[in-house]
Amino acid sequence: MENNVIDLSPVQTRVATCKAIAWDTCHKIYVLMDDEQVSKMIEYGYEGDMLKASEHTYEVLMNSIMDWYANACDLVFIDAVSTNAKNPNDGFETLVGQSF
Repeated sequence: MENNVIDLSPVQTRVATCKAIAWDTCHKIYVLMDDEQVSKMIEYGYEGDMLKASEHTYEVLMNSIMDWYANACDLVFIDAVSTNAKNPNDGFETLVGQSF
């Protein structure tokens, strides 16, 4: 991934209160905002590429996100994900959108 300058302030804000971060080892980076999303990502197989906020410092989480972003495939994005029972798609918040 090229060294593009990105605005990390939305990521920093969400990581400060997240439950975990996860990466698909390609282009999807998620900031998981509640326990249900952590459980879902484990079910989806992200557990090996997941860091829980209860086990790591804010600095470790942010450094991991920056490393993942730097090593991601094209079309990388960072989304915060919260559980929304009425409309699951409304639970996604783009923090860093895909660049083309």
